[in-house]
Amino acid sequence: MKKMISWNVNGLRAILQKNFNEYFNEVNADIFCLQEIKLQEGQIDLNPEGYYSYWNYAIKKGYSGTAIFTKEKPLSVTYGLNIEKHDTEGRVITLEFDNFYFLTVYTPNSQSKLARIDYRMEWENDFREYLLQLNLKKPVIICGDLNVAHTEIDLKNPKSNKNNAGFSQQERDKFTELLNSGFTDTFRFKHPNDIEKYSWWSYRFNARSNNAGWRIDYFITSNSIKNLIAEANIHNEVLGSDHCPVELIINI
Repeated sequence: MKKMISWNVNGLRAILQKNFNEYFNEVNADIFCLQEIKLQEGQIDLNPEGYYSYWNYAIKKGYSGTAIFTKEKPLSVTYGLNIEKHDTEGRVITLEFDNFYFLTVYTPNSQSKLARIDYRMEWENDFREYLLQLNLKKPVIICGDLNVAHTEIDLKNPKSNKNNAGFSQQERDKFTELLNSGFTDTFRFKHPNDIEKYSWWSYRFNARSNNAGWRIDYFITSNSIKNLIAEANIHNEVLGSDHCPVELIINI
């Protein structure tokens, strides 16, 4: 049984001054992933004992970026999608293990008034194709901030957000397309009808205290291993970022 955690920390240097180390040690995950680390190589010294560490930094300073800490050494590590236009923002890390691939991803935001929606659609197609190619070889586990609330029960105010970034029909349709191509949303698989379970809250309007949130952080697995999922959780009690950690426990 493996415990996996994913957390968009919205700035790793800031959260290290808060509760990050305490939570990291307490949760004792087999694999712990970060998105939006917002730093460059050499800006911090973080090497948790007992873990192999892998980092993918954005070229732009203080922006994006991902990291994975894993107790088991992977067979191989790949950074990005091997597509130049997608690989300057530090958004993907892929680890290969004996019987599965593991990815963390920070999906590009479509931005205000969907200014980046055309690029987002390109990303979605290329990322899905990348996953499908991996899935031909071994089952895949994907985690991270996918920047989309899939259905109306995945955010507090669906009607007022209908055409906003993260809940546009285009983005939701791409998520459906991903699932239909052979993948499972682990939280919905285990909790099909749970409402008011969110992983991100705006810093404005007391959104977190009012639980006016969105579920945009996920663990996704290949359908071939969905029956190995023991539990999928959202740890909204954990503070420190505008996102909270999400968890997968899987018998793999």
